[in-house]
Parts: sequence; structure tokens; C-alpha cells
Amino acid sequence: MGYYSIEIGMLGSHVMYSITLKSGIPYNGNGTLLFLPKTQSPRISSLSLSIFPPIPKPSSVPKQRTNFSFSLQNDTVCTWESKSHAVKTVDVATLGNLCVDIVLNVPELPPHSPDHRKAYMDQLAASPPHKNYWEAGGNCNMAIAAARLGLCCLAIGHVGDETYGQFLVDVLHDEKINLVGMTEETDVVEGSSALYETLLCWVLVDPLQRHGFCSGCLFCLSSRADFSKEPAFSWMSKLSGKVKMAIKQSRILFCNGYGFDEFTPGMITSALEYAIEVGTSVFFDPGPRGKSLSSGTPEERRALNQFLRMSDVILVTSDEAESLTGIRNPILAGQELLSKGTRTKWVIVKMGAKGSILITVSSVSCAPTFKVNVVDTVGCGDSFVAAIAFGFIHDMPMVNTLAIANAVGAATAMGCGAGRNVATLEQVIELMRGSNLNEDDEFWNDLLNEKLDTPEITYLTKTGINGSSNRLHHVSLDKVVSELLPKLESTQLESNVSS
Repeated sequence: MGYYSIEIGMLGSHVMYSITLKSGIPYNGNGTLLFLPKTQSPRISSLSLSIFPPIPKPSSVPKQRTNFSFSLQNDTVCTWESKSHAVKTVDVATLGNLCVDIVLNVPELPPHSPDHRKAYMDQLAASPPHKNYWEAGGNCNMAIAAARLGLCCLAIGHVGDETYGQFLVDVLHDEKINLVGMTEETDVVEGSSALYETLLCWVLVDPLQRHGFCSGCLFCLSSRADFSKEPAFSWMSKLSGKVKMAIKQSRILFCNGYGFDEFTPGMITSALEYAIEVGTSVFFDPGPRGKSLSSGTPEERRALNQFLRMSDVILVTSDEAESLTGIRNPILAGQELLSKGTRTKWVIVKMGAKGSILITVSSVSCAPTFKVNVVDTVGCGDSFVAAIAFGFIHDMPMVNTLAIANAVGAATAMGCGAGRNVATLEQVIELMRGSNLNEDDEFWNDLLNEKLDTPEITYLTKTGINGSSNRLHHVSLDKVVSELLPKLESTQLESNVSS
């Protein structure tokens, strides 16, 4: 058995809490945690780096892992098996970016210098935090949020055989998400066993709630992900039969820019091309990696351009839209991305606290977000994408799709962290019933009054009356909520019955 003691003291005007933990497992190192005031999440709040017993490093390359692939028959309405037919039985499949987030509050974010940043992260990895500070991350966020909306989801990717990999498998299973492994029996890796391991993402949060992210595996931060020129799983050369079947049976394949940290450009574009071949819609969110990919290797630039041309739905922040197009106005930037696409149906621009915009060839839809007390923004964008997929699959009006996506993102922001902490369906329904929009009339008036080559603009408003003025069509939130709630409540009822 272990024990802990708590000491309370003062630092300036702040109350400080010092917690000393004594583990029943022998280990060396300082066992003190320093908690900063007003921390609202169960995160380590100081950079005491030798707190928990180290996990033993594997001494040899493990036996080739077996693909995780299972079909849940009794505890979920979503089932998937490797079948030969092409029936679309899955709503959303995510590609890659399966990782464990280790969320820490730190006095300051990592330095920008690669050498100093590497030293900082090597120090962090020297003694991994307790499982209480782990969370499913990456594309798990999107999959979990989508599953909670009642969508049938698959996570396609690689996880290791070690403790972190089993943690991810357990989380996804509990959320009724099937996992399809990407490794084949013919994949042989020479060298360190670390090449097989589950990726970790250190989510570092400073006292101002700014986030820093650094990816790698536990024992190889100097050679994987953020500190390597090679993708983490560059030894994967082709899509397996099970992966192809998973893509074939899915309505949507979701890819993001972080996939390029794991797979070669050729591997990722082969998934894009196969999805198009079998009639699966492709959602692409380049994220922060879009900027580096646009100035990366010739292969990376070609792959990025191919995704921007061939994806059915492109999702970007306003900053990312400007970075990719050089256009500051988010609507004009979205229209530029749309014009370059050969298959693109929607371009969605995420505006953070302002709301979101959905752009098609013939229309623009705008929706302010919901007013909430923001605790943590990690996972909000991933949750938002899940709800966009929900609206896309159910062929909802575009402004309704934005409304539910804004609600899911806002509900996630009310909690701490992502993974299992993303919005629940109950939270989304409650938020929509409250109908409290974060309207910024000055911002939207300035944006919509610019010269826009758009036949029709739809704007979601709390107090406005349904109707049109010139090309601007106002839709009241009450109308949208009245249309969305029956669908969400039906999904909630089905979920309660199945559980």
C-alpha cells in the first residue's frame, strides 16, 4: 500500500498545495507534486519529473503484434466484420493518429529550439506519469465524439503491445469503437522495439492555458514523431486487406495532417485513392501540419495538394485557411480552397469562439457558437468534426450541421481534456435547449458586408425572425433546435436501450 501527505503553504498571494506520494513499489526520485491554484483538471501541475515509478524499457524487439479487429455484437448497435461485400455498414473510419495523451500542467511551455525541446522532452519521458494522467488522444477524440452521437465508428491505425496500447484498446472498446490494426504479418522491422510502440502525445498546459504538443513514444522521443525526419511507422508499405475492407464499408474516411507524422505520403494518399475508388467520402483536416506540409518535401507537397483537391470535405481554422491560400477573409479563403478542389463539396472554416462557416459552390452558411464557460479547448476541434460528419451523413441543412457542430465543440470546452472527456450527448442536448448563442454582431456584420461573390448567405441568429433580406437569409436558433432535438433525443433513447 502507498500513502500520501498534503502540505499547504503560501507563494506570494497564492495558496500552494504540495502532495507527497509514497508508492508501494520501490523507486528512486522525488515524489512531490506541486499544484498551482485554481487548476480545474486532474493534471500534474508542476514539472516534477521523477514522480512515478518508471515503466521498464523492453529489452528486445517483441513478436510481431496481431491486428486488433473485433466486432461488438451485444453491447452496441454498431457491428463490423471483415466481409467481402461493399455494404456501407460503418459511418466513420479514422485513419491513423492513434495516441495516448499525457496531459501535464507545466510552469512554461517547451522551448522552440529543437535541441532544447528534445532535452526538455527527454527529461519528461524519464519517469512517465501515472495512468490517471493518461487519456486517449489524436483521432480517438473524433471517434469517441462521433460514437456518442450514435454513429458507428472504426479507428484504423497502429498501437503497440505495451501498456499504452492496451489502454487505448480498452478505451475504444468501452466507447463501442472497433479498432482495425494496420500491421501485416509481412511487416518486418529491424532495430529497436520502440518502432512498434504506441505513440504518446505530451499535452503541456501553462498557467495561461496555452497548449504545447510534442509527440513520440516513451523511450524514443529523440527519434520519433516530432524529432525525426522519417514518419514514425515508415516501415508500413501498403494498406492491408482488412484496412481496405474497413475503408470500403465506411461512409466517411477521416484523415488529418498528423497522419503524415506516422505514415509516408505514399501510404496516406493510397488510402485517399482507395476511398475514392470504393465510394467512401473523404474528410480532411490538415491542422497545424498543413503549413509545414506546404513547404515540405516534394512528396509531402504533392500529397497535401492531392488531399486538398480530392477530399469531399475540407476542415480548417481561419488561420489555416489564410496560411494555405494567402487570403485573410475566411469566406474568400474557403471559396479559394473550394475552387481548387475537383471533388470538394464543403469547405468548413472553424472560427473558434466566433463560430463556424460552411462554404459550398452556391452558398455560405454562418453560425455563431454557443456561450459557455470554457475550461479547456483541447479536443474541441476534433469533437466539432464528429458533428459535421453527423450532419453530412444525415443530410441535414447546412446551418443545422454547423449548429450541432458548434454545440458539440462548446460542450467539450466545458470539460477538462479530450478523449473520454469530450462532449456527451446529454451535454449537447442540454446546451442546445439553453439556446444561448455567443453572438458578435459587429464581427459578423463586418465579415458579411465585405464584397462576396456568393448567391446566398444563411446566418443563424438567436433573436432574428426567419426570412430573407437581399441575399442574406436569417434562420432562428429556435427553428434549428426544434429540428435537431428530436433526432438527438431519439439517438439518446437508442443508446440508453442498447446499454
